[in-house]
Amino acid sequence: MSQLKRIEGLMAATCTPLTSSGEVMPEAIAGYVDYLVRMNIAGMYVMGTTGEGASLTGAERKTVAEAFVAGSHGRIPVFIQVGHNSVAEARELAAHAQSVGADAVSAFAPSYFKVDSDKRLMDCMAEIASGAPNIPFYYYHAPGFTGIKPNMDYLVSYAQKNIPNFAGVKFTDSRVHEYQACLEKYQDRYDFLWGTDEMLISGLAVGAHGAVGSTYNIAAPIYYRLIKAFREGDIDTAQACQYMSVRLVEVLIQFPLFAALKEILGWSGCPLGPCRLPLGSLEPGESKKLRTMLEEEGLLEHMLVAPDNTPVVSQD
Repeated sequence: MSQLKRIEGLMAATCTPLTSSGEVMPEAIAGYVDYLVRMNIAGMYVMGTTGEGASLTGAERKTVAEAFVAGSHGRIPVFIQVGHNSVAEARELAAHAQSVGADAVSAFAPSYFKVDSDKRLMDCMAEIASGAPNIPFYYYHAPGFTGIKPNMDYLVSYAQKNIPNFAGVKFTDSRVHEYQACLEKYQDRYDFLWGTDEMLISGLAVGAHGAVGSTYNIAAPIYYRLIKAFREGDIDTAQACQYMSVRLVEVLIQFPLFAALKEILGWSGCPLGPCRLPLGSLEPGESKKLRTMLEEEGLLEHMLVAPDNTPVVSQD
């Protein structure tokens, strides 16, 4: 199996471009990837929650995976999230991701028929991971969406014995103590990616090196400033940056969240369209309201530039 180095920095949980009629728009992905590279993003987590993976057909998911891999041109790692209520379909999507050159695959738990034990959950993950045996596999721990809350120590212990290409966990939860326990016991062998944007400083405090998040798409400068300040022991600045993140999320959740995220990316020259049902889209006039709220909170000015200080977001 090819080994992927531990992710350092911010991975963007990417959006999936859709037309106004809800069709997948792969031609928009290359420019989107270029934008993320300019923002110093360390990798892309494709078709997770932010990317509406659960709302796409299998054929659409393959098209999107191909477009992100092609758009990357090997510049930053591409993780393809392949979780599905059909374990067989998830395994097929993993095989496809490997075949088109993805750097890693990841999967959330099947959640319609709830798994009845941690072993059953990991049996599912082993089956999915076996579809892409030559690239790393990450478990996507997202209990807020799946309702599945495995014992993390059991999960990693099982994977260590039964999933040869297991590489780590995308940990999207607020239980910092569980995350810390994983790091303390297993970080010399596996990669644990922090997944809660508005608690990044908590992840850093217990040893996180890499993180995956939605708002890294639009506010990477804030988070990189947070990380730099934390590493240098400037806790006041790190806390101030984290509070900016909290305020950003508080603004976004007053709208359909992922639609608002896509709208802001559109301001950055990345037109990604609306969201697909069952998610909502912005109503007429809400784009202006969103911009006004971000400006009034003093946030937009910190989202306008890439780390090299070049303008990113149009102010028109």
